[in-house]
Formats: sequence, structure tokens, C-alpha cells
Amino acid sequence: MSTVEDDLRPEYRREDLGKGVRGKHYARYAKGTNLVLLDDRVAKAFPTAEAVNEALLGLLALATKSTRTTPRSSGRAKARR
Repeated sequence: MSTVEDDLRPEYRREDLGKGVRGKHYARYAKGTNLVLLDDRVAKAFPTAEAVNEALLGLLALATKSTRTTPRSSGRAKARR
């Protein structure tokens, strides 16, 4: 049996909170969420949402630049003889 101490303040009463609705946000959650769990090492390196977004946007920009078609990669370059 657990001996967890009840730390709810006496001025908070369950009946003051109103009736709860089970699954109230389930449909919206089921559609998808943009929350991502970061590895501890990543969270340590990028401690804020802004830092994570800045790093990922930089990576996207780099990936976009590096995947542009070049004459060599498209096969349009003249074949060497």
C-alpha cells in the first residue's frame, strides 16, 4: 500500500472544479500533435523550443541547398571520352 502524502491544499475542493469530461481532447490529440520527445542529450544541447526550431530550420535550409539539381547529378553533363 502506498503512503503518498496528500499535498492538495485544503482550500481546493474537488466539487469546486466542476464535472470532468473523459476524453474531452482525445479527438484533437488523435488527429496528431506536434509534440516531440527529445533525447536527453538533444534537450541538453537545445534547452528551449526556440533553440530547437532554429537548429532544425538551419538543417532544413542546408538540406535544401545540398539537394538542388546540378548538371552532374542530373546527367546533363557531357560524357567524358
